[in-house]
Amino acid sequence: MSKHCGSHDHKRRKLYRRLFAAFLAFIILVLLIVFIIWLVLRPTKPRFSLQDAAVYQFNLSGPNLLTTTVQISLVSRNPNDRIGVYYDRLVVYASYRNQQVTLGTVLPSTYQGDNDVIVWSPFLNGASVPVSPYLGLAIGQDQTVGYYILNIKVDGRVRWKVGTWISGGYHLYVNCPAYFRLDSHSDSGNGVIVKLQVPVGCSVDV
Repeated sequence: MSKHCGSHDHKRRKLYRRLFAAFLAFIILVLLIVFIIWLVLRPTKPRFSLQDAAVYQFNLSGPNLLTTTVQISLVSRNPNDRIGVYYDRLVVYASYRNQQVTLGTVLPSTYQGDNDVIVWSPFLNGASVPVSPYLGLAIGQDQTVGYYILNIKVDGRVRWKVGTWISGGYHLYVNCPAYFRLDSHSDSGNGVIVKLQVPVGCSVDV
């Protein structure tokens, strides 16, 4: 009886080893396929650039309240040949010296095919936004020097599409430093009005 049980246990262990080997082989095969697909497709994150920007208001009211109105032209290019990109809930806003000075503007969710280009032209607004006391001094100093830098930032999520397969969501963060130079015609009755000097590239993290 014990001999029969020992033989049965041996067959069971042998079966478990075979199942484990088959499962391990399956995992290795899946990883190999994913690696080969990655080598073939060479996924590359989208490229963003700020083509144009106009500041219509950038005014302090009171010691620590800032009103800002900016219109931008933000361009995204998908450099991949076989990979599409889904943009899910992108929020764009302006910051000055690491402090957000406009509300977030939500860009419409959209799909970008391979090698496609998308252009967004939203307005960014911030009315009487409370800012740190040092920011009022910084604005005065920058206006004296004759230039200032606003950072246009994008925060959202992206998904990749290969054939019929769609990936999970990945966090997207874009930062575009926009350089504005003031001149004798910059100050109008409605506030500072300046244009972006040259198109700028943006850093992109996915």
